[in-house]
Amino acid sequence: MQPLLLHDDSRYTRAMKRNGRLALALHTLSHMASDPARTQTSADIAQHAGTNAVVVRRVLGRLRDANLLHSEKGHAGGWRLAQNPDDISLADVYLALDQRTVDTVVDTCSLSCAIEHALHDRVSAVMADVEQTLVERLGETTIADICSAPARTA
Repeated sequence: MQPLLLHDDSRYTRAMKRNGRLALALHTLSHMASDPARTQTSADIAQHAGTNAVVVRRVLGRLRDANLLHSEKGHAGGWRLAQNPDDISLADVYLALDQRTVDTVVDTCSLSCAIEHALHDRVSAVMADVEQTLVERLGETTIADICSAPARTA
């Protein structure tokens, strides 16, 4: 596996830290796309990503459950892409992780006032629209698109 290069742009770093599992998943899948048939271990991925192998297994396990990755047990085991990088959208990855960026769930039982209910309903509708737009926009880009993007210079 090629080393995962961490981006130096602090704006990028702050944005990606907001959703660390998504960043790890997208970064790992993008590197896997460079050699889709190669099996990579959780330990190797963790070392390159600067995290723990348990974190890697949890994140990649969700991608396996969504049929984006295959996992193989044993001494020669590890992870590899289950689909062509052209067929994996960023939305597929985002939805597989089931970690929404926009939280729209509020305990309505705790809302004791009519204004609070109206505010909740209106804001929840806007947040649901934001989440839907996010998924649609992520669906416009594939892992292969990321890999073919020109490298940015510092």
